[in-house]
Amino acid sequence: MTKYLEIGATIFGLIQGILVMFNKRSNWIAYVIQMGLMIVFSFIMHLYGDVLNSLIYLILGIIGFILWNRDSTKKISSCSNKERIIYSSLIMILTFCLFLVLRRTDDPLPLLDSFTTVSSFIATYYMMTKKIDTWIIWFINDIFYALEYYILPDQAFYLFLLNVVWTLMAVGSYINWYKIMKKE
Repeated sequence: MTKYLEIGATIFGLIQGILVMFNKRSNWIAYVIQMGLMIVFSFIMHLYGDVLNSLIYLILGIIGFILWNRDSTKKISSCSNKERIIYSSLIMILTFCLFLVLRRTDDPLPLLDSFTTVSSFIATYYMMTKKIDTWIIWFINDIFYALEYYILPDQAFYLFLLNVVWTLMAVGSYINWYKIMKKE
């Protein structure tokens, strides 16, 4: 069963990645479906940070879909240096706090799970608000997610591959969003 959940999440993740790269609102539909599959997969794998992450993502996916419709004229922009310091600090502090919680569970990778969980929230927020910095955060996050899925005791091979592809897509998305931002 986990293999089917993993494959389904991978397929919808690829669809979402392609759609968001081209700044398409429909990416949020694939995102919500993928998160539903990831909730079940992560629970079965005892990745409780990822369960929480995916549950919140599911909600953020719905909000993102609504925001991208309501703010359809919102332009892509960059974060200020102050915002970069704030989000970097938040990632470090919240990763440590979540690690303190997850290390008391049977989570096989509490530090890695904490970092990917926290940085994913920050990246999703910036994706929802159309900040190009989201792709820098996603690039780093996807590298660590690939590592997490690769070293899991019951290796999640398809999700590992998905995150390798997403790492490359983060670069492509940054380039594409940068071009769009310069035209706007």
